[in-house]
Amino acid sequence: MTGRVHSIQSLGTVDGPGVRFVVFFQGCNLRCKCCHNPDTWDTAGGKEYSAQEIVDKAVRYKEYFGAEGGITLSGGEPLLQAGFATEIFEKCHQNGINTCLDTSGSILNEKVKKLLSVTDRVLLDYKYTDDASYRRNVGCGIRQVEDFLAYLNSQNIPVTLRQVIIPAVNDTEENILKLKEVIQKYPCVDKTELLPFRKICAVKYKNMGIPFPFEEMDTPGISLMNSLQAMLEE
Repeated sequence: MTGRVHSIQSLGTVDGPGVRFVVFFQGCNLRCKCCHNPDTWDTAGGKEYSAQEIVDKAVRYKEYFGAEGGITLSGGEPLLQAGFATEIFEKCHQNGINTCLDTSGSILNEKVKKLLSVTDRVLLDYKYTDDASYRRNVGCGIRQVEDFLAYLNSQNIPVTLRQVIIPAVNDTEENILKLKEVIQKYPCVDKTELLPFRKICAVKYKNMGIPFPFEEMDTPGISLMNSLQAMLEE
C-alpha cells in the first residue's frame, strides 16, 4: 500500500517517548487557526511512499530508539490514511519497533479502529475543552474528539494528552480545570503536555499567500506556562 508523506524526521525527540523516527503525513481534514503546518493540508501534495519504504527507513535508526523510542506518525492528519498507517505499524511491530500516533482524534471508523489495534501510544491533540472553541478555531465539534478518547480508554491504549496554550484563547483557569476533569475521567491518559503557542510558522503562511488567523496572538511567557502547569498538577 502507498500513501502521501509530507516529510520525515529521522531522529525526533518531541513526538512521543524517547527518540522517534517521525513521519509527517500529507493531508488534513481540519483548519486549525493555530496550525503550524499549513503546507500539509493538501491531500494531493507531498511525496508518495510505500509502507515498506517507510519501514525500511525506520529500521535503519532502530539502534537509536532505545527502550522507549520508535516510530511516530504525525501530520497533517494520519487518520485520513488509516490503511497506509496500519500497514506501516504492522510492519514496525514485525521489526520490534514501538508505534506512536499523533492525531487530532477527529475521525473514528472501522479503518481507524484497526489502526489503533496496532498503536502502542496516542499523542492526542486535545485543542480546547468546549465545543464552541472547537467549532470556531478547529473546524469540528468536541464530541468527535471525546468519542475518540472514550474509545482509546475502552481499549486501554496509553494516551499523552497535548494542548497548545494560546493567550486570550485558552489560557484560563476554567480551561485547565476542565482539562483536569478529562484526565480524571479517562485513566488511559497517563501524561499531559501543555505546549506554548509559537508563531515561527508565519513565514509558511506568507509564502503560501494565505492569512495566518492567529498571527496577532501573543506567545505565552514562561511564568504563565509554569502557573498553568502547576494548576494542572494540583
